[in-house]
Amino acid sequence: MVRDLRGGYLSNVDTTTRNDVHSIVNAGKSLSLRMGEEKPPPCKRPRRDRSKNRVCREVAVVMEENIWKELPGDLLEKVIARLPIPSIFRFRLVCRSWNSLLSSHRFLQEFAEVRPQFPWFYTITHGNISNGAIYDPSMNKWYHLSLPSPPPKTIISYHVASTGGLVCFIDILHHKFFICNPLTMSFRELPSTVRVSSQVAVGMVLKKASTGYKLLWLECNGDYGVFDSVENTWSKPGNMPQNIKLPLALNFKSQTINIDTVMYFMRTNPDGLVSFDTVKNTWQQLLIPSPQYSMGHTLAVCKGHIFLVGLLSKNATTCVCVWELEKMTLLWKEIDRTPDMMCQEFNGKQVQMSCLGNKGLVLLSLRSRQLNRLVLYDLSKKRWLKVPSCILPRSRKRQWIACGTSFEPCINASVG
Repeated sequence: MVRDLRGGYLSNVDTTTRNDVHSIVNAGKSLSLRMGEEKPPPCKRPRRDRSKNRVCREVAVVMEENIWKELPGDLLEKVIARLPIPSIFRFRLVCRSWNSLLSSHRFLQEFAEVRPQFPWFYTITHGNISNGAIYDPSMNKWYHLSLPSPPPKTIISYHVASTGGLVCFIDILHHKFFICNPLTMSFRELPSTVRVSSQVAVGMVLKKASTGYKLLWLECNGDYGVFDSVENTWSKPGNMPQNIKLPLALNFKSQTINIDTVMYFMRTNPDGLVSFDTVKNTWQQLLIPSPQYSMGHTLAVCKGHIFLVGLLSKNATTCVCVWELEKMTLLWKEIDRTPDMMCQEFNGKQVQMSCLGNKGLVLLSLRSRQLNRLVLYDLSKKRWLKVPSCILPRSRKRQWIACGTSFEPCINASVG
């Protein structure tokens, strides 16, 4: 168990720190023969002798401290910044100087240049609102941590949006918003805004040419508010255009997606998308009919393309289907669906689908009375994978995931 920056814990992580250091040193060693020495012919030895000799060679290797003492600090930071996130937290246990790396400006700059290959998924299990479960698709592992204590008389209900390495939470009374970095456990309460209804869609986007972010809440009646982390204020830049039909009938089960600085919300009646440009402060509506025989829609994004994920039920057969939005025709085109082996599990069952992350990788929770599956879909590679069940530490009971969102594992993501 590894202690986080601000008192939280990242558990289910291996603690073999010194072995990692030894492996780095040993990788640079090579064996060579003396000049003129002939290599003896190979001879077959008993397996017991071979295993004994292998163990002796491993024990005989000793880490040379002089090599690491003379290694420049900036080079060491470049190496550590390129390690997997769990390894960085393990290496903090080696010494005090490595423990202080996460607060080093130079190290954070190095870390920012190495973008993570996969997003992580922050989820909340049913009945454990204060405890989060993080899924790392690159390691196929679950990590468990606790949120910082919220202010008194505040109950965090669920997370509603994310951008970069930040996740946005809302209190159960929908009066306040909170921003959190799940890795560093830094936590911030945003300034109070007008009281919003219980049905609200929230989007979040990083600002260009700055380290800040913008957050937007949107109600079905067209009311909305925008928070700027740099200015630390809420505003309402203009009104909803008259050509956008109200009420919006927003799809609250679908998470907001971003392309550059534009947020996209899903709506019904009429079916389509509503977008907000956070730079120009302009709204736009796209009327896009939903695919036939489909339900449980959720938006997803990958490399600037918009996707739709939903359940397709036809002729007593149910499967998860993926569509891509064609920019010229503004129609959904089917590109993939779950393999036949997965579809057979859904036959004859009333399946409910919820999306736990929709940026590049889509994490889906498929539930029924007889079924509880977590499925990961790679939008770029068109690949389906089954995700292991989430089990709390020191427990064998499978946890039901209530909600989730994807985020970039980023140590230097600031809550502002």
